[in-house]
Amino acid sequence: MSIVGNISHKKSGNVGNVAVRQAKTRKDSILDAEPLTEEQLLKKGSVSPDDVLRLPHITENYLCSPEANVYDIDFTRFKIRDLETGTILFEIAKPPPADTEDNEPDPEQEESDPNAGRFVRYQFTPQFLKLKTVGATVEFTVGNKAVSKFRMIERHFFRDKLLKSFDFEFGFCIPNSKNTCEHIYEFPTLAPDLVKEMILHPFETRSDSFYFVDDRLIMHNKADYAYDGGLQQ
Repeated sequence: MSIVGNISHKKSGNVGNVAVRQAKTRKDSILDAEPLTEEQLLKKGSVSPDDVLRLPHITENYLCSPEANVYDIDFTRFKIRDLETGTILFEIAKPPPADTEDNEPDPEQEESDPNAGRFVRYQFTPQFLKLKTVGATVEFTVGNKAVSKFRMIERHFFRDKLLKSFDFEFGFCIPNSKNTCEHIYEFPTLAPDLVKEMILHPFETRSDSFYFVDDRLIMHNKADYAYDGGLQQ
């Protein structure tokens, strides 16, 4: 997602270079500072966690380029499950790279959208909005640089209304490692009228996911959501 208590990591296993963690969200950060606009952040040399927490709206643009990910962090699998029942609600895995003859690049791939892979569209049923606690498991690999203070801030909006900010820490990741972390999301209680509007207006619920290393933005992903799955059109 591409959802409160102090962050806690429980390493349930270390096998070679595979780290498994479980985390809850940090307490919501409350800043008294003035809001920042997206335009102001786009002009900055680097974007910090405090910066994105001061955004009053969903972003329309990406606040960093794909090249900012100098740590070669690559998300390879993602799964959402209802923690109360264990039901898997969504699961996707990145296919392994295809072997091409002579390792020649595909011209069509070279001309593809540079932001491809930074946006996900989710289709859920209305029942999703009734869930209380959800686990989101992500699997990711790290390149040949160590990653310290790896942190994600995820902000969910319906139109111009902030529904929730979630703030997770992945911790330290060793170079050339494969990592799995399950984030525990505790959903806020939404007013019935707001739930109805979110169901009636698919994909107007959107989120920004900001990823930081040493308090510097290195990845920015986006998603939108529909909650009318299974309803007759």
